[in-house]
Amino acid sequence: MSFRFDRGRLAPMLSRLQTSTLAKNSLWVFSGQGASIIIQAFYFMVIARLLTPSQWGLYAGAAALVTMIASYSSLGSGLVFLRHVSLDSSRHSIYFGNILLTTFTMGSMLAIAVHFCAPWLVGSASVRLVTVLAVGDFFFLNIAGCMSQIFQTYEQMRISAMIGLVVNLSRFALACLLLVLCHQISAQTWAYASVGVSSIGALASLVIVFRRFGPPRFDLLHTVKHAGEGLSFAMSGTAVGAYNDIDKVMLVHYGMTAANGIYAMAYRIVDVCTVPIRSIHSAAFPRFFRLGATGVEPAFRFASKLLRRTYIIAIVGTVCMFLAAPLLPHVVGPNYRGSVSVLRWLCLLPLFRCLHLSAGDALAGIGHQRMRLMAQFSVAFFNFGLNLFLIPRFSWRGAAWSSLATDGALAVICWAMLLFLLEREGRSSAVMGVEGLTDSVH
Repeated sequence: MSFRFDRGRLAPMLSRLQTSTLAKNSLWVFSGQGASIIIQAFYFMVIARLLTPSQWGLYAGAAALVTMIASYSSLGSGLVFLRHVSLDSSRHSIYFGNILLTTFTMGSMLAIAVHFCAPWLVGSASVRLVTVLAVGDFFFLNIAGCMSQIFQTYEQMRISAMIGLVVNLSRFALACLLLVLCHQISAQTWAYASVGVSSIGALASLVIVFRRFGPPRFDLLHTVKHAGEGLSFAMSGTAVGAYNDIDKVMLVHYGMTAANGIYAMAYRIVDVCTVPIRSIHSAAFPRFFRLGATGVEPAFRFASKLLRRTYIIAIVGTVCMFLAAPLLPHVVGPNYRGSVSVLRWLCLLPLFRCLHLSAGDALAGIGHQRMRLMAQFSVAFFNFGLNLFLIPRFSWRGAAWSSLATDGALAVICWAMLLFLLEREGRSSAVMGVEGLTDSVH
């Protein structure tokens, strides 16, 4: 059997790729985050030798606690910007001002609150660690994230991808330097180092947005007016943080820091393998709002189209993680030998994530963010209940079982909601059609 190269069929395909904004943005995000995947792979190799499993578990637990609350420091203002400015770019300055005003106000209050609550949540030994990470996430990481959403709004993902790449490269270089100079450090030392890198990334992204799109305009009344809308997005971030990270906080709370170390290392690898899926959704998210403005069906079709692409990536990632899991101790060090079993349990997560991301983004795009939020909080409470029962009895295995059950349940709920709304829209259109026909007869 011979293969014949058909230039006639290839040319239209290349032409469509060149003219497709989604394809270009997805390619930029995927290229930037693909390079970040490679950097993060080496980064994990270094950090695994820089921190013992117990110290890494301590760091992961503190970081998980901060992550669950971090979305409230910006109060969803980045997504509010995306929603409104993607429809009218003249609103840029006022919504840019909302981002900065909200982040610095809420971030300050939350950092103080977390400092005083940390002894009860993760133990008195982690108070300083949690406080340092809170400052880094509530201010610097959130500013960088919101600036990325501004580029996302204008579908200019190239700059956003490059900023993320530079920050990851800086963090990797710093970890290598500390490994050469110190050989091994504490979680506290690494927290200070990572926050320093985050501050550089936040400042760089802020300057680029300022110079490219113009300065912010501050209006306290406007910020307060849109706080309620942003709250729903912030609560969504909390729900996502809860069902993704509550297990790591609880493992530390129960004193299982070494178990949390091997679990968190495997979980990070799963997160890295999910990056291609998230990059496609990041590039596509503004389009959901535009399609959703015309009805449920266009958003549903777009979600289905995305799912057909991302599910293939998820299957490949799952198979690769399962087969390559035994190589993990050789890559990150023998102290993380227990991560092999953890990774083989968690490798199914990308399959569930691409399902609930596609349906969840469609729900947000058609104006039903509250339905998505209800689903996310439902599974967050479900996850907490499962972990409360399973972790004291089965350690990291209980956390892994709970994670699989939670992401699977969220996928089912989100698609059930989207299909319900699609069916309701169809019934409504049919009734309106019948009524219009009746009126015309009369």
